[in-house]
Amino acid sequence: MKREGDYQSFEATVLFCPFCKEARPVKKRLLLILPEGEKYDYLCAQCGRPIGSKLQEDQQKLLIP
Repeated sequence: MKREGDYQSFEATVLFCPFCKEARPVKKRLLLILPEGEKYDYLCAQCGRPIGSKLQEDQQKLLIP
């Protein structure tokens, strides 16, 4: 029984940092606004280096006049 809207978007709170060599909390930072959606970087809260990214697709299309 699948309900509409379940599990459409996940947010990372902890990711493995290859620089710190362990799982660390992350900070989400908006990197780019693209026609297909917004691109975010996940930064390690300890060392500040990027350790992941996410493209969040827009439900409505961006119109540029």
